[in-house]
Amino acid sequence: MVNTEGQLTGVRNDVALAGLNHKCGWRGTTNTLLNFGEGKFKVATDNTASDGTGAVGYLVGEPGRGLGYMFHMMNEARIGVGLAATMLGMAGYEASLAYAKNRPQGRPVAGGTQKVVKDAAQAQVRIIEHADIKRMLLAQKSYCEGALALELYCARLVDEQHTGSVENADEARLLLEVLTPIAKSWPSEWCLEANSLAIQIHGGYGYTRDFPVEQYWRDNRLNMIHEGTHGIQGMDLLGRKVLMEEGKGVKLLGARMMATAHKAQAFPDLADNAKALTAALHKVTQATQSAWSTGQPQEALANAVPYLQAFGHLVLAWIWLDVSASCRGENSPQQTGRQAAAHYFYRYELPKIDAWLNVVGNRDMTCANLSEEAF
Repeated sequence: MVNTEGQLTGVRNDVALAGLNHKCGWRGTTNTLLNFGEGKFKVATDNTASDGTGAVGYLVGEPGRGLGYMFHMMNEARIGVGLAATMLGMAGYEASLAYAKNRPQGRPVAGGTQKVVKDAAQAQVRIIEHADIKRMLLAQKSYCEGALALELYCARLVDEQHTGSVENADEARLLLEVLTPIAKSWPSEWCLEANSLAIQIHGGYGYTRDFPVEQYWRDNRLNMIHEGTHGIQGMDLLGRKVLMEEGKGVKLLGARMMATAHKAQAFPDLADNAKALTAALHKVTQATQSAWSTGQPQEALANAVPYLQAFGHLVLAWIWLDVSASCRGENSPQQTGRQAAAHYFYRYELPKIDAWLNVVGNRDMTCANLSEEAF
């Protein structure tokens, strides 16, 4: 403990280390359980009970404002969690890409419609030449690079709250309110999936510690949990953010999406994606209205996580379309890869929202109404 001048007194506060937590991942960081005020250390101070036991705490900030301070910290921390999840996913993508370019397995496929033939005399091909490996790499690329674009956009909004005009700062605040649950939850789910695909590309080696991809998955698994689980983020989004200020934030986000779709319509190769984004926005809007049509929170929030997943895919589809429309004229392999990742997301990922929104819009109570005895 310290005195009023901030100098160490040599007196031990009544805080005891109860043990270490042995974690699935993040094994390089120490995680402990602390016990406060058990009487293991006697504290001779007027701020404790008469018997000298009890941990001494200190007020930080103004009384009664602790929860507000906590959420001020946590909202920006949630963007940080999303960025950490993104970069772990990116690390797995880079590792599996390097592996796929160097690992020989299988031979070229030939033959007609009746029979597939492999010529054993042909040299083996690298696994990156197989369509399914390309699928898994493209999935990772669409998840990780899309998530990175989202996180950078949110970081820009954080800055604009402090640097923009009054109107721009307020718009940044509204957009952040809606996007923060997505910025935290979406990368923590889908960049984790990218890590799983990185293990798959490595095959059996991916399940060993000879390669780093298993650690990336273990480390990333935490990000769906801390700073608010998926369940919390879903309830925050559907129960608060889309309703706040009479839906002003979500309407603003929808207007940004429509502006991007309008910009993309000018490019023939993006016109279908622009239409798909507009249709997806309409579906999410309808599902939101249907979820709250009875005015019963229990019904509306019964499928908050599927709503979060669908809303997140809508946001990432918007991000990818904006990236595609903003990078025209560049003729490079990197640009070709970005366009392919965007098209992959629209062909393989965005259609998933229909299943998620079906249970949301119908206020399906399959999970909510099941008694615990049935489990």
